[in-house]
Amino acid sequence: MPSLKDLKNRIESVKSTRKITKAMQMVAAAKLRRAQEAAEEARPYAKRFNAVMAGLAASVGGSDSAPKLLRGTGSDQVQLLVVLTAERGLCGGFNSNIAKMARLKATELKAQGKTVKILTVGKKGRDQLKRDFENDFVGHVDLSEIKRLGYSNAQDIARDILNRFDAGEFDVATIFYSEFVNVVTQIPTAQQIIPASYDAAEEAEGGAVYDYEPSEEAILADLLPRGVATQIFSALLENGASEQGARMSAMDNATRNAGDMIDKLTIEFNRSRQAVITNELIEIISGAEAL
Repeated sequence: MPSLKDLKNRIESVKSTRKITKAMQMVAAAKLRRAQEAAEEARPYAKRFNAVMAGLAASVGGSDSAPKLLRGTGSDQVQLLVVLTAERGLCGGFNSNIAKMARLKATELKAQGKTVKILTVGKKGRDQLKRDFENDFVGHVDLSEIKRLGYSNAQDIARDILNRFDAGEFDVATIFYSEFVNVVTQIPTAQQIIPASYDAAEEAEGGAVYDYEPSEEAILADLLPRGVATQIFSALLENGASEQGARMSAMDNATRNAGDMIDKLTIEFNRSRQAVITNELIEIISGAEAL
């Protein structure tokens, strides 16, 4: 049985931990509001942009005049997986869920005889995938020094991916991130960005029929690289909100667990102290009777 001093030290230690987790929860709550607003404000633009691109892609079809970013290389042998995670931990299963989806996808592709290349954005994704796929890594983007993500950061990542595509390093690129729903729900998502893929639903949302000047091919050649950057930026914003939501939830759970542990340790401490007092009384009474 632990001594009274040990129990007291443990109680003080857990109380200090609870103060830290409570402070982290409050910080995450403050950051979540800004991150959630940024993600929600970006959604209408991304949705409308994809609708316009879907209409353009449908009008061009799979013709040989279509830009390479739309029609692809004609092969899917070499797959680039772009894994977007956080730079820090202590946010529940946020990083693990994204890394798990990417790991399953990589394993599935390798089982089909495909070549897998991995580009990570965020230290936690790199750390979790490095053990199993170290030889498949082709690059890493460190955002730890970035105080606030901007479109320029997404452009840098998109430029790197596009340069690799132009150099013939891969055929298909897929990004992995977490879509923010609310504080307790973040959905790991995989989205193909090269060759560009648009749903029929996105095309239908365009509504009206347009005449394009210059040609659809020329417009697509200009917009498709921007589309890659836009999709990456949207994914980064969704990730930012998801990270803070997951951290807030995780720190709230940690604070509650610390409170429960303090209550249990306090009961154990009081019982042990009562046992010590009872033993001392018994010794005093036994000594008095002996006299």
